[in-house]
Amino acid sequence: MINLNFRDPRPIYEQVKDGLRRLIVSGVLPDGSKLSSVREMSAELAINPSTIQRAYRELEAEGYICSVTGKGSFVCSRENADKARRKELLGKFDELCTELGYIGVNKTALIERLEGGADND
Repeated sequence: MINLNFRDPRPIYEQVKDGLRRLIVSGVLPDGSKLSSVREMSAELAINPSTIQRAYRELEAEGYICSVTGKGSFVCSRENADKARRKELLGKFDELCTELGYIGVNKTALIERLEGGADND
């Protein structure tokens, strides 16, 4: 379900958060799905419960999950979360395209890359 890479420079909570977000966005965890409790997930991944708690807290702040006191955490309707994430990612995309332009990658090469026809150099 969630793969952790201890050689990844990103903190573990970010890897957990990104893994859960990926499962939510891809529909593996549909709206209304109950997530494992913090204790269950920390035991499953063999990491500290506070790490899971931080990932859950950030996903809740982003609008991907909702916590119900005494019941657990659930996948929320993603409409607003998707809009915010799309805006964030498009901002990063714009920054990358600008930087690629500075180092000589032209518009045609970017378009080919987007259409899947470019090589991986």
